[in-house]
Amino acid sequence: MLLAIIAAGCAAVGPRYVRPEVPVYPDWNNKLEGNTNGTGMDVQILAEWWTSLGDPRLSRLIERAAAGNLDLKKAQARVREARARRGIAEAGLFPGLDGSGSARWSHTITDTGPDTTSSGYAAGFDAAWEVDIFGGVRRSVEAAERDLEASEEDLRNVLVSLLAEVALNYLDVRIYQDLLTVAEDNLESQSETWQLTRWRYEAGLSDELAVQQARYNLENTRSQIPTLRTALEAAMNRVAVLLGEQPGRVHSELEQREPIPVPPLDVAVGVPADLLRRRPDIRRAERELAAQTARVGVAMADLYPRFTLSGSIGLESLSSNSVSSGILSLAGGPGISWAIFKGGAIRQNIEVQSALQEQALIQYEDAVLGAIEEVENALVAYAEVQQRRQALSEATRAAQNAALLAEHKYEAGLTDFTNVLDAQRSLLSFQEQLAQSNGAVTGNLVRLYKALGGGWTLPANER
Repeated sequence: MLLAIIAAGCAAVGPRYVRPEVPVYPDWNNKLEGNTNGTGMDVQILAEWWTSLGDPRLSRLIERAAAGNLDLKKAQARVREARARRGIAEAGLFPGLDGSGSARWSHTITDTGPDTTSSGYAAGFDAAWEVDIFGGVRRSVEAAERDLEASEEDLRNVLVSLLAEVALNYLDVRIYQDLLTVAEDNLESQSETWQLTRWRYEAGLSDELAVQQARYNLENTRSQIPTLRTALEAAMNRVAVLLGEQPGRVHSELEQREPIPVPPLDVAVGVPADLLRRRPDIRRAERELAAQTARVGVAMADLYPRFTLSGSIGLESLSSNSVSSGILSLAGGPGISWAIFKGGAIRQNIEVQSALQEQALIQYEDAVLGAIEEVENALVAYAEVQQRRQALSEATRAAQNAALLAEHKYEAGLTDFTNVLDAQRSLLSFQEQLAQSNGAVTGNLVRLYKALGGGWTLPANER
């Protein structure tokens, strides 16, 4: 009882953990533009950012991925493992009780006398409890608790990455479908142009060069279609795997061509300090630092003696039916053990754990810098790709007009076929770039949401 009271009043040895302060600038380095602003992030919108894209099919795919993705299931299993390890560590705070029992029978045959038979029975219980005066066990429990919290943050980090990957691969599907539409439309237009050059050649209004130029332009466009179909198939299969399903299972849902989801008109990105409490990878690194700090205390506890209370009760009898005639034994008392000389191994282990703590701190600081870098890059990419899309839209409209004018002039015999060829090539190129740019706008928004840590809800006590 005295030892228990002493243990309760003693502080655990080792450094006391204090959450590190990492200085960050109050604002983003890049000027916020392209529908972004620095107002406070709406927690609910960020937690379910995909709903702002207004695509019900994407929302359904994301729900299925959150339920069936295999990487997410592995992360969930790691959380259960960490929870069980915490339970193992907590068991060290309580007494241990072991039971034992035995039965012995022997028969002796002699030449000089009668045979003898004897038997014996024994049962007992042993109890032991290490009184955690210097806090080694408590530091172990603390480390296990922080490891559990780190695994929970890792689960959230996997979820954030998964939802973004589902959206990005879904966008790839829509982009390749748009590119296929562009290629097929141009193929039809170029086929008509080729027919026109043949008729003009047969009528003696043009030479064969225009026919061959129109033909290789047509076949060049046709050659792009198989590559696009292959890429589309791979994107659909990737979506299925992210959902935890076999490739091919989502083809029927995605084969109908639909427009690329349009990003919202306004996106609130908050300030850099929001990342420290929002990004799961930063939160995980901070919890890993806390766990390693506790392990320094576990190592330091080995410098001090260990106090134990032990006791046992046993019963021995010559007959299993005669308990009252048995021998009852009781024993118990305190004990102490102390690693007085280990050749410096204990202090070296403390140094090892302290160095690991320093590494964990650097890893945390690196996670903060990496997160800010990712957001800064995503902000620039999201803003710049919108300007690029606007320019490509203007260029595509101009290319369409140029192609029509070139075709009309060629039909009227006012220009040669080279102008038509150049106009059609430019139109196809601009249309392809515009389709990719349309997807890139939404894709960069998805990456921005991922960089901001979107995809999960903060606990109520942290909002």
